[in-house]
Order: sequence, then structure tokens, then C-alpha cells
Amino acid sequence: MLNEVDQALVNDLTGAPSSAQRRALAKIITLLESTRMDHRKRADEVLNTLLPKTGKSFRVGISGVPGVGKSTLIETLGLYLIEKGHRVAVLAIDPSSSLSGGSILGDKTRMERLSVLDNAFIRPSPSSCTLGGVAEKTREAMLVAEAAGFDIVIVETVGVGQSEIAVSGMTDMFLLLQLPNAGDDLQAIKKGVMEIADLIVINKVDIDPDAAMRAQLFITSSLRLLGFQGNPDHASHNQEYWHPQVMTLSALEGNGVPELWEKILHFQKLQNANGQLQSRRKQQAGAWMWDRIDAGLKNAFQNHPAVQALLPGLSAEVNQGTMAASVAARRLLEAMGHEFF
Repeated sequence: MLNEVDQALVNDLTGAPSSAQRRALAKIITLLESTRMDHRKRADEVLNTLLPKTGKSFRVGISGVPGVGKSTLIETLGLYLIEKGHRVAVLAIDPSSSLSGGSILGDKTRMERLSVLDNAFIRPSPSSCTLGGVAEKTREAMLVAEAAGFDIVIVETVGVGQSEIAVSGMTDMFLLLQLPNAGDDLQAIKKGVMEIADLIVINKVDIDPDAAMRAQLFITSSLRLLGFQGNPDHASHNQEYWHPQVMTLSALEGNGVPELWEKILHFQKLQNANGQLQSRRKQQAGAWMWDRIDAGLKNAFQNHPAVQALLPGLSAEVNQGTMAASVAARRLLEAMGHEFF
């Protein structure tokens, strides 16, 4: 059962759009991100209460190398969608310092026009060095935004390491942004992320239109090759299924943004019609559960009294080279009362 404070937050969140709703949305996400055990229990209750009101948005993941123009595109697209009557939530993930754990959180500053609109909500969060470049609670924050009535949820990742894989596993459509001079066709093929991208967008066409056209041709040819030897769903020519596409635009000038939205709508229509959208979400929910299990087991392991007692000594032996890391790991795991072979 929810306490009075949390019930009031839920009531404000699920009510009509207002400043109270925005405050409730921010407070609930903060509660979800807390590491305190009592806050985690409260967050679980709130999330379960909100669950029936979730799942009605369209979730778009956007990634790309730093400097490709992700924030600019999100702001331009967000402004365009709000003009068309949508409510847009942006979950922007920033890299965290491995030393201080801090984050610049500059995306909200970049999206200054979008951030002041009533029908937009921007939540910058530090990745906290989470593998995959997405914050640990991004999925939960997405559900809370949906419960608040935001029908478009955009997740922007830091665009490094495994971020593309991570964001594609929690959204309905994955957009990969590329620069016009990102390399030749061989370089495009080498990027394994091409296999999971639903739409590849070459940004900054205003800087060098010729280079953007060449990049579009190179990447299109690469996708054709992947269609023969990569994902079997991409190899079919069945028009009832979506096939990855490549397009160019200028986020800064807004050229190509309406065409981008048309492609997103076409993707959504096809995925709803052939059942792929629901199937994808079911798979993501199962993967999400196992991610949380992995995180919970790691946390329980680190806080186990027997592990904490042995860890300093074993770590010192590993650092000194007197014990193999695998042997130390086995002893720490066995200290929890489990045997691993």
C-alpha cells in the first residue's frame, strides 16, 4: 500500500497536465534513482501502481558519436511534435566521471527552447558508469513518463561503447545518427551497430551536402550487404515488415525533420500491424527483469558480511600477484555459501 505522500504524488502524476504533475514526475524519478533501501521499496510500490497506465507511448532511442547533433535533433523534432499536439518526454543520459561520479548534464541546457514548453519534459541523468551508456533507472523513468501522459518518449544515450545496444533493447525504434564524413563504405560495414539500427540518419547535411549524399549511398550499400548475411528479418522483401533505411537531414535548420517523422510513423504502423511491436516489448520486459536480477545479485554479493571480510585481503593478494584473480573470485563466491565450478 502506498503511503499518503506517495499516493499524492501518484494522483498528481496521473492528473491533468500541470506544474504539479511535472513536480510529481521529477520527484518519482528521483525516488526511483535513490539507492536507499526504504526508497527502493517505496519506488517499487509506486511503479506497480502506475503500471496499468503505462505502455501507451511510442519509445524512440537515439544514439550516435559525441558531436553528431543528437541534442539538436531531439530539440528540433520535439518542437515539431509539440506543434502537432504531442507531449514529448526526453530522457537524456550523460557520461559520468569515473573518479567523482559527477556528470555535466548539459542536454537540458542545449535544449533551452524545448525545456521551457509545458508539453515537454527533459530529464538529464548521469549514466553512473553503467555499462551501455544508459542510466540504471532509465526503463523505470520511461514508464513514469508514460503514466503522466507523454505519448512520445525519446531516450538519448551518450553514444559510446555499448550504448547503442542498450538503448535498442528498451525502445520501440532505434535511430542511429551519423556524420557526413564518417568514413567510406568499408568503415560503415565495420560498425556492427548497423545491424540493429531501424533508421540511420545522416545529420549536418547543411555543412557538406555532397559528403552527406556519398555517406547515404555508402551506408545504403552496407545495409544491403547486411541484409543478405546479417539479420534474417532484414533480408526479406516483404512490404509488411520494416527494412532499415538511410536518410539525410539538417537538425540545425530543420530540413528533413517532417520526413523523419513520416518514416517514424510508417515504422510504427507496420510494427503494430505485424505484431512486432508487442513482441519486442515482451522480450524487452524479460530482459529488463534479468538485468535487475543481475544488479541485485551483485549488490547482495558486495554487501555480504563474509565477502566484505575477505575482500581486502584477497584483493591485496591479487594486486601483489600471489593469487590468481579467478581463484580469489571463487573464494569470494564460496563465502556467500554457493559453490561455483
